[in-house]
Amino acid sequence: KPDRVKKQRKEIEKLQKKYKIRIFHGIESDILSDGSLDYSKQILNSFDFVIGSIHSGFKMPEKEMTKRLIQAIKNPALTMIGHLTGRLLLRREGYPIDHKAIVQAAADYGKTIELNASPHRFDLDWHWLPYAKEKGLKIPINPDAHRKESLVQYLYGVGIARKGGLTKKDVLTTLSLKRMEKYLQTH
Repeated sequence: KPDRVKKQRKEIEKLQKKYKIRIFHGIESDILSDGSLDYSKQILNSFDFVIGSIHSGFKMPEKEMTKRLIQAIKNPALTMIGHLTGRLLLRREGYPIDHKAIVQAAADYGKTIELNASPHRFDLDWHWLPYAKEKGLKIPINPDAHRKESLVQYLYGVGIARKGGLTKKDVLTTLSLKRMEKYLQTH
């Protein structure tokens, strides 16, 4: 809710002053069935980064789902797509998409696609990492941690990135603070 976003921003500002560290303020926004994001433009623009993810409406045909994701990629506030196919390994197949079209759209619009390091997801699948690299995407490795104990999942993502042929220079989350700030300001 917008009031919680403002409260969160103030808390981040206090923590940054207290500990003299840089905390990026981001959010995972739902990609709605028409490809729009579930927050207003004003709210989205208040974040340092926005991850757009699909959490419902998984039964769309491939063409419609691809169009939905590309529409989200076109949103200027979006930084990256989260868990691209929505798969949950051994529980739910990913929804059908045209991977090439989506990676190309991300490259065309200066966006990226996360490598979700949760062992339940590993999504973007490692098979697509060489293509994303070829198209110039800087892939962030996201531990998908919903509690601090899950932060170690990042290590699984490193393994998946290596399997897909990525090196440190291909991974967004290895950037220095200065380069990360610049990246987030321009993407």
